[in-house]
Amino acid sequence: MKKILLSFVILTTPIAAQAAGFALIEQSASGMGNAFAGGGAVAEDASTVFFNPAGMTYIQGTEIVGAIHLIKPSAEFNDRGSVKAIGFPAKGGNGGDAADLAFVPNFYYKRDLTDNIKFGLGVNVPFGLKTEYDPTWIGRFQAVKSELKTININPAIAFKVNDQLSLGAGISAMWAQAELTRAVNRVTAPESTVKVKGDDWGFGVNLGAIYQATADTRIGLAYRSKVNQHLEGDASFGAALAAGNGKITADVTLPENLSVSVFSQINDKWDLMGDVTWTRWSQFQELKILRTSGALLQRTPENWENTLRYSIGANYHYSATIKLRAGLAYDQEAINDQFRTARIPGNDRKWLALGANWKMSPNSSFDIGYAHLFISDASINDIQNNPADPIVANRTYNGNLSGAYDGNVNILSAQYTHNF
Repeated sequence: MKKILLSFVILTTPIAAQAAGFALIEQSASGMGNAFAGGGAVAEDASTVFFNPAGMTYIQGTEIVGAIHLIKPSAEFNDRGSVKAIGFPAKGGNGGDAADLAFVPNFYYKRDLTDNIKFGLGVNVPFGLKTEYDPTWIGRFQAVKSELKTININPAIAFKVNDQLSLGAGISAMWAQAELTRAVNRVTAPESTVKVKGDDWGFGVNLGAIYQATADTRIGLAYRSKVNQHLEGDASFGAALAAGNGKITADVTLPENLSVSVFSQINDKWDLMGDVTWTRWSQFQELKILRTSGALLQRTPENWENTLRYSIGANYHYSATIKLRAGLAYDQEAINDQFRTARIPGNDRKWLALGANWKMSPNSSFDIGYAHLFISDASINDIQNNPADPIVANRTYNGNLSGAYDGNVNILSAQYTHNF
């Protein structure tokens, strides 16, 4: 287990969230080609452990799935009248591209316990984020590096009630680690730095049901619960402020979501699917970091909003061994323009996805998927030329960051599936 966790930590560094907030929907390459449309009803392979565990009743025998996603996001800040921090002699640059290349893995296993009861295991990365600016940029007193890593271990079980109804349930054991850095403006003395870093294990559940409405159409309902993380770690200041070093805590709630999915086989050549997913991001109202004494170290208002994601997709069965995929999605962002920060400068996304499945043999197949995400320009007007949180005795003034972000994402995914 330690080797598995180490492998996932290595592969998920760096990482950038590609769904709303800091969620990652990249949980299979087979779903990528359809922009994950109908994810809770397709039940095509063992990745259904994540999307809807009830789907395991549609998979025969023992199956393993391994997938890797190559994600290349871009997020570039364009200054539109930012005000330098008080006491800061030079304005600084725009920070470069705050996003970076990421590798996100998934692994799934499924086997039959009886004809009607199935067991599965998923190891994946449901949340993740990394933004990192040049250390001398204009907004360095607000943010330099922001990183969240997660690893989710998700055993699940499914039960076929009858020919129409299947139910599923799973448990999530999720490890999370967060790291935040920025420069500290001391106004009358050389600037310094601060880094806070902490981790924790949290637990949740995922539930699902699939109803076979007709011989060719099924409807899926899936729910993943929130996971509360009580992060514990350290605050580390630069040498000039080393007296401020110490233990810290921060509570983060990774939100629940609910999805309704439909999959329909129109004829021998065409499948259609669709999906609507609701995520409760409104629980993320502030980011508050405390010393273990209870003293406030930093508070950032977030005021996020609940989101909806809509997707549609289609498969074309080109031959007995080749299946072509396409999909479109619209993914709302949780961040209100008024409260956008340099740490998470996201906005609404539009997905265009293509993919293909090649049945290599009766027991194995290979999937490839590609998606381009068009991200709406994200304006920011973060005013911090006020006394900031009292992390040093003479208080700090961090500048007003005003401008907009240009962004897009390209994702390439590959997956191997084998049945025993």
